[in-house]
Amino acid sequence: MFWKVLKIAGSLVLVIFIVGTLAFTSSESKNVVCQNIDIEFGSDELIQLNKDELIRLVKAADNAVVGKRLTQINCDKIEHAVEKHEAILKAEVYTVIEKDSSSFKGVLAVKVRHRKPVVRIMSETASYYLDKFGGKIPVSSNYTANVLATTGYFSEKFAVKQLLPFVLYLENDEFWRAQIEQIYVEKNGEVLLTPLVGKHIIEFGKLDDYQKKLRKMKAFYEQVLAKNNWNKYKTVSLKYNNQVIAKRR
Repeated sequence: MFWKVLKIAGSLVLVIFIVGTLAFTSSESKNVVCQNIDIEFGSDELIQLNKDELIRLVKAADNAVVGKRLTQINCDKIEHAVEKHEAILKAEVYTVIEKDSSSFKGVLAVKVRHRKPVVRIMSETASYYLDKFGGKIPVSSNYTANVLATTGYFSEKFAVKQLLPFVLYLENDEFWRAQIEQIYVEKNGEVLLTPLVGKHIIEFGKLDDYQKKLRKMKAFYEQVLAKNNWNKYKTVSLKYNNQVIAKRR
């Protein structure tokens, strides 16, 4: 009986100690101020804003964030402000309390995921990247992305509605992803493809039925060009229905 009473008493003392400690910690943490902004993103992302630029976006949303109590920081407001940048796909903003040997330190953590470009658009009127969702990513001297380039005469609507599905198809095919180096759009909307291997130009025509045209072109590669004929042709045309017309040099 004595040991049972002692055990219960010991448990009560432990509970009182924990509750008291938590109350003390909670009281202290309410007064913790933000001393630093911690920026985090994947090192393998193709597009990367530099950390100074991201800190500028945070401070544009709240220029007094450093030195402010953590409980007074509106993380949602800062998230929305960071996500307005065209290069940012998603932002997550939250506060962290770090404890050293004698005090607490507040940190504003900012995790961002950049948009992933799939094609570089360089039309007669504009220059930008597109991600797979059709989101525009501005060109910047702070980053470059080694992606398929499209040049020529076309509108933003054409880029999103017609070019982007075509580019995504190329990117999802191992052979074409390695073979097509550049796309050029003529004024009449017809497309020329520059391959990486071979000195020919592919006269693709309109982007209608592009899957069917690519299957025919791949068959031509396998049946004709693969037999040591890579540099014998100047153009290979897919413009006409059910035909592949190759013009020698």
